[in-house]
Formats: sequence, structure tokens, C-alpha cells
Amino acid sequence: MAHLNISDVTLSFGGLKALSSVDMKIEPGLITSIIGPNGAGKTSMLNCISGFYHPTKGDIFYKGKKLTHASPHQISNMGIARAFQNLELFSGLSVLDNLLLARHQNLKYSLLHAIFFYGKASRVEAKNRAHVEDVIDFMELEPYRKSLVGNLSYGIQKKVEVARAMTLAPDILLLDEPMAGMNIEEKEDIVRFVIDIQKERNITVVLVEHDLGVVMDISDRIYVLDFGQLIGSGTPEEVAQDPKVIEAYIGED
Repeated sequence: MAHLNISDVTLSFGGLKALSSVDMKIEPGLITSIIGPNGAGKTSMLNCISGFYHPTKGDIFYKGKKLTHASPHQISNMGIARAFQNLELFSGLSVLDNLLLARHQNLKYSLLHAIFFYGKASRVEAKNRAHVEDVIDFMELEPYRKSLVGNLSYGIQKKVEVARAMTLAPDILLLDEPMAGMNIEEKEDIVRFVIDIQKERNITVVLVEHDLGVVMDISDRIYVLDFGQLIGSGTPEEVAQDPKVIEAYIGED
């Protein structure tokens, strides 16, 4: 069974269909990309998976559990984390504090423990701090750990956004255009981390990205949306040769 099974998902806003009867199967341990022109429904699909939108019709199952009407908090607790296209960071806080704040849902202890900060509270805080430090090391953010996020370059901020999602220790990481607005060097840096996240951390990656060169190089499977409809899917080689995909998105030489 697929890790994440998306079945007949339709998302409507009034008379507008952002998604129309879309089926996808996200297999564990792979990099699966969702591509398509602007307005194709890519971010809408990530919003449905992560609980920010609830499908008008259809179902989403993760490891056999129905996510269709779950909240973002519930879905995050189930092991699905999201890095946003528009940075969801606190610019007035340091990198370290942003990442520690992202771990707040893992701080499960009583008010009494919190007030006196002993026993379970102390142990949980130490464990969370160690996890965040591990993510900082993995994402090579050590030089910036005490820097205010608002003072960092855009490329570093995008890395912090990915790191924020990583602190949740996800099984599935949803990345919404993590390379948007970056120069070539910054893109190469993020691509390396996406590959490392999959291979070294064994995290399933669902990637929305406009850079077709990157998508074709690193994806195991690709789904193509156009006006909210699924028009193609398969390996990068299969998608690149699909006449419908070529006409709608890739274009011909």
C-alpha cells in the first residue's frame, strides 16, 4: 500500500475547481514531485495533504488513516511536515529560537513540571534541544544559530524554513517551491539537502518546484497538474515524453 494515498480529490472554491478528481500515490522513501503551470493546483494539493484545506470530495489516507478532515496540528503529529513557499518564520527571533519554537508540540509535560522545571520537563526540554541542534548541524546552519532570521540572506532563510519542518522529525516532508527566488549557487545547496534528507534521513519528500531541470534530476516519480486536473504521471523519462505534458507545460523545442 502507498505511504500516502490521494483518491479522487476535488477542491472547489465557489464555482472554481482548484483540483478536480486527482489521484496520487506517494510511495515511501522516494522523492515525488508535483509540477505544472502557475495556477495548476500544486500548492492546493499540498494544502489538502497538510490540512490547511479540506477536499470538497475525495479522500486522503496516510498509513491507512484518513486525513481528509484532519487539522494541520493532527497531521503534523502523524508525521507529515510542511515547508512553505512564503517563509513562516519569526524574523525577530534567532535561528535557534525559531527551531525550538517549532518543537513546541513535542513539549508534553504538566503545568507543575513546567513551573518548577524539574523531572519530566527538564528531560523533555533537553531531548528537544538535542534534536534541534542535530537539525542545525545537518542543515549546516551552525554559523547562523544565534543570528536573527530577519538579518539573514533569503537563501539562508529558505534553509531555515526547511530546517523548521525538519525539527518535527517527519516521515513525509512537503516542500513548496524551496528554490523559488534563489540564485544558482543557492539552488544547488538546497538540492543537495533535499537529496540528503531523502537518503540520509530516509524521509519521503513531496516536492513542488518550477525548475524542471532540478525536478527531472532528483525525482523518482512526477505528477503533472494542469488547471486542477492530473494530466500525466510516471518517472521523469516517462513524463518528459508524454505528449499531454509536453503540450501543456514542458513545450517543444
